[in-house]
Amino acid sequence: MTTSTVQKWHLKGDWFDACKCAIPCPCSFAQPPTYGDCEGILLWHVREGRYGDTRLDGLNVVMLASFTGNVWSGEHTDPYAAVFVDEHADDDQRGALRAVFSGDAGGWPARFGEMFRPEMRGMEFAPIEATIDDELATWSVRVPDRAEATVEALTGPTTAEGERVQVHNLPGAEVGPGQGPSTWGKAVTNRADAFGFRWDRSGYSSKLIPFEWSGPDGT
Repeated sequence: MTTSTVQKWHLKGDWFDACKCAIPCPCSFAQPPTYGDCEGILLWHVREGRYGDTRLDGLNVVMLASFTGNVWSGEHTDPYAAVFVDEHADDDQRGALRAVFSGDAGGWPARFGEMFRPEMRGMEFAPIEATIDDELATWSVRVPDRAEATVEALTGPTTAEGERVQVHNLPGAEVGPGQGPSTWGKAVTNRADAFGFRWDRSGYSSKLIPFEWSGPDGT
């Protein structure tokens, strides 16, 4: 895609992951993964969005990904990814989502893609069921028969009822600089069986971060 064909775009929404790191995931602090490698489910839920004249409100993108080492230091190896795009998107919306999330349309996805440099295992359009509680008590995503994560907000004996564990100014925020705060959780379900990714675990790290991006030149 050439620069002349890229439309101006803007997305605002929520991102979360559920991975294999201990809580809190050190990747978000620009440190190596807990066990040296990481794999997980990532969801981007677009609350409001446009690509040129194409509206993207309410659509979702899911990624399965894995790597070894520290992505932020550029010392990682074996980066792999596969993507599910919301089947509810029409042809124009599908093209717009692919342009943005592939990095072809610039902005933060392009910058992160240049850093992560994944080998893509595949992409398909699929039903994506995503829920994010207004109070951030729970969040979840499900791609039927392919991937699923259900998360409860992190809490403990000294956490006041209804309060959330949050961090500002993460040094390794997966949605880019200036985003946040991150809300931390524990995945009670985290499983995948698609594109060569296969796992089934619970009790590990998750975080939810709001994002706002624009392109082709913005972040």
